[in-house]
Amino acid sequence: MKASLSKSEIKGKVNAPSSKSYTIRGLMCAALAKGESEIVYPLAADDTYAAGRVLAKIGVGLDKSPYIWRVQGGNLQRPFGRLYCGDSAATLRFMTAISSLIPGKVRLTTGESLAQRPLKPLLDALQLLGVQYTAEGGLPPVTVQGGGLKGGYTELPGDISSQYVSALLLAAPLAKETVRIKLTTPLESKPYVLMTIECLNKFGIGLKASEDLQEYEITPQKYHSAKYVVEGDWSSVSYLMALGVAAGEVTVGNLNLSSLQGDRVIMSFLQQMGAYVTGNENTITVKQAKLKAIITDLSDCIDLLPTMAVLAAVAEGTSELHGISRARLKESDRVSALVEGLQKMGVTVREIKDTLIITGSQLQGAVIDAKNDHRIAMAFSILGVIAGNTVIEGAECVGKTYPEFWRVLQSIGGKVKKDGK
Repeated sequence: MKASLSKSEIKGKVNAPSSKSYTIRGLMCAALAKGESEIVYPLAADDTYAAGRVLAKIGVGLDKSPYIWRVQGGNLQRPFGRLYCGDSAATLRFMTAISSLIPGKVRLTTGESLAQRPLKPLLDALQLLGVQYTAEGGLPPVTVQGGGLKGGYTELPGDISSQYVSALLLAAPLAKETVRIKLTTPLESKPYVLMTIECLNKFGIGLKASEDLQEYEITPQKYHSAKYVVEGDWSSVSYLMALGVAAGEVTVGNLNLSSLQGDRVIMSFLQQMGAYVTGNENTITVKQAKLKAIITDLSDCIDLLPTMAVLAAVAEGTSELHGISRARLKESDRVSALVEGLQKMGVTVREIKDTLIITGSQLQGAVIDAKNDHRIAMAFSILGVIAGNTVIEGAECVGKTYPEFWRVLQSIGGKVKKDGK
């Protein structure tokens, strides 16, 4: 599908979509808990559907209604056939660890883009805990020999993906012995691990973690069913806020202003760039402002890179976005995708190792390849409503995390014409 964008004045009030990360974590914990749990206000999107389908294949009951998903968990069974995780990295990584708890062999497969993203650090860490696996080159597809999570000591790097750590934390309580985890490199995207720990606590799981989140100890224990309420997604909200500051005014509700989500820092980033941002209870308002350049590190909020890159493109001066290496291992190589798209739109941008250097420039319309990456599509929509005459190719990829994005953009004044399926 192509989304054609014309110059637009943005104004309106919308609610944030529910958090993908919390929805998937809630589903996984509910699957491991005996009895019925409720996931309240879940995100209905490609990635969460992928998680639900996989869980259903291992004996987890899932009854969906518009605002509540009821999960019958606690009785994991060997699946018939493969577990297809689509392009949901969280589903693949979490289920790789959880598959170690299921009797027999479990084979996990993925979509094309996820098949190129590394899994070996997690597999090696599981192997130290007694898990056997096969995965050519440490990439999907992977076959896990279940029933073998013995426990003990393991280690893994912390600077490739925080999802590896979260995957181990999800499975560890059901190991036969105490699990001790040590990270061999500093943890990046710490907020996502804190989100996992918060979710575990909601389902009755306790653990010990060092203050710097470099070491963990999890004793054998049971998950308890729970009513789990999913909060709004700050990653998706970043695009709505950017639209407001760049092209009008936006008020966003359904937010937890004290959320553990790392991308909540977008409020601070925008304020540093000179934007008008106010918050009240569960609502924020952002108004158009003349932005100034920013120098910041995105190591703990790497999903904000596309949003910050397009904001830097319209800010006065030269911005430096550091800590971006892991963005090369997402749904696309986001660094390359951003450089390509920004240059097409007339923006001066340089890529130096772990940094993007972007100088605010006069925009021109362009045809942007979204690279089948939801965050690239949504980010360039912001520049599209400023420059006009812009086409996002592969615009349907927003369904991964925010299926309603184009409709919401239209509802707040965005002039969007969708062509094709």
